[in-house]
Amino acid sequence: MPEEVLFESESRRSREEIASYLRTVADSLESGNAITLTRGEQSVTMDPPARPTFEVKAEREGPAGGPGELSVEFEIEWDEDNAGGDDGGDLEIE
Repeated sequence: MPEEVLFESESRRSREEIASYLRTVADSLESGNAITLTRGEQSVTMDPPARPTFEVKAEREGPAGGPGELSVEFEIEWDEDNAGGDDGGDLEIE
């Protein structure tokens, strides 16, 4: 299935700024509201269902044994028809 990017933003931010963005998303999810992403003229609003799939991934990209780039990715996904996903177990983040 081809991928269509609806919105994309990448920029360096302080840890505090990132926490604020994530807190805003968390508050919207908790209250059942849609999430609107805006940067300049670009904007998209998405309304996750009550039980979307939540994926957390930690990655290292780069040469084996050499310095690379580390990342932590948080992804919330759902079918456009809002079908529920499987519950793969409990996630813990410390």
